[in-house]
Amino acid sequence: MGSFGLLSIVLLAILGSLAGFLAGLLGIGGGIILVPLFLWVFESAGFSAEVLVHIALGTSLAVIIPTALSSTFGHRKRGNVRWHQVAALCLGGAVGAFGGAWLASLLSGEWLKGLFGTMQLLVALQLVIFSLRLPPERSDPVQPFHLVVVGFAGGLFSAFFGVGGGVIAVPLMVIVLGFPIHLAVGNSSALIVISSLSGTLSYMYHGWHADFLPPFSLGYVNCLVFLLVAPFAIGMARLGVRVASHTTHDKLVKIFAVLLVLVGLRMIYSAWLS
Repeated sequence: MGSFGLLSIVLLAILGSLAGFLAGLLGIGGGIILVPLFLWVFESAGFSAEVLVHIALGTSLAVIIPTALSSTFGHRKRGNVRWHQVAALCLGGAVGAFGGAWLASLLSGEWLKGLFGTMQLLVALQLVIFSLRLPPERSDPVQPFHLVVVGFAGGLFSAFFGVGGGVIAVPLMVIVLGFPIHLAVGNSSALIVISSLSGTLSYMYHGWHADFLPPFSLGYVNCLVFLLVAPFAIGMARLGVRVASHTTHDKLVKIFAVLLVLVGLRMIYSAWLS
């Protein structure tokens, strides 16, 4: 049913820390690093191919919950969270997350892996384009309906791919809603808490009676991996928030985009071309 060696545990701790740091720095939740990490480690540990991808997605969302909470508190202290906006974002995010997890439960692991790789390539392109030019910030109030729609898009994306959803929510808040970048990242961190919680519960529900689940699993969420990764991700998320408040991080975004391209191409190849 699968077991972890010392090397797997060390890798989970190191890359979990990296995911937490990126969550705080870029407001992306960290799942875009966690999912490929989990796929690699779970396959090495002997998890069944029937449930491997779904467990990677569900466990990633579970780890993102405390990581996003840590990021949110850090951004709140710096005045980058507007709770009246977050309420509308989270309403849409919760609905979207339940829908995204349901859609993911209908697809095979190979299709989910290939689609995740494709998503990484598109996110890398979006990060490069997004960092080139930011639109002017708006001065008039934002309609609650627009916030709900943005939250829904972020929640749907979050649960379907097992990521935080900030890679969709942050650009939408900046480009469509005209938010300042630091406010968009702060609000996104708060949205990610709700969308990840909703998605995690959905993955637990849809995988509750699944066959070939490894030990310590609640549906498609592995509690042992959560306990191994979450503490490191939480601590590094706060560091990422501090760095984000003192840098434009353009170079880091471009390096991160290159990493996404390499990992995305590898996942597409292993899912559809090998």
